[in-house]
Amino acid sequence: MNSEGPSKPSIGARMTNELREFAVIAAYLCVCFAALAYLKAAILRAYGIDFAPFGFAVIKALICAKFVLMGRVFHFGERFKTSPLIWQTLYKSLAFFVLLFVLNAFEEVIVGLIHDRTVADSIAEIGGGTLDQLIATSIIVFLIFIPFFAFRALGEVVGERNLVRMFSEPRRGDDNA
Repeated sequence: MNSEGPSKPSIGARMTNELREFAVIAAYLCVCFAALAYLKAAILRAYGIDFAPFGFAVIKALICAKFVLMGRVFHFGERFKTSPLIWQTLYKSLAFFVLLFVLNAFEEVIVGLIHDRTVADSIAEIGGGTLDQLIATSIIVFLIFIPFFAFRALGEVVGERNLVRMFSEPRRGDDNA
């Protein structure tokens, strides 16, 4: 018998879990980023400007999902684990927003260098190319993270399976109330 406690999941089980986590995060971010891209495309189309970055939204969602998983591996943003869920959620949302901002800026610089652009030109492209777009994009990304991390924090409290069951199964009780 193994007296060291519960056994670790197999590598295959851990990989499956990580892949499932990646898919959930990527799908959530993809929907959010595609909605933002569609909004921007609709606004620009009203001014006669064609804009269709939906492929970009998918790629950015995949990259950001990987960054979020990397942050989780390193226990990023877990400072307020014992605080009320609102503080834990806001802190983690802000921490991951900053992490993604820095990693995306780094990515833009690397891509810019590959395409013979200066660091300043690459940084200027972050968030859409203008300060107003950068501020708006930053606020929206932060707001996108709040429900994501709120559900994750709630899942840690009530159990992930219970949370999924609460949202996917019909409620029992008086239907007339």
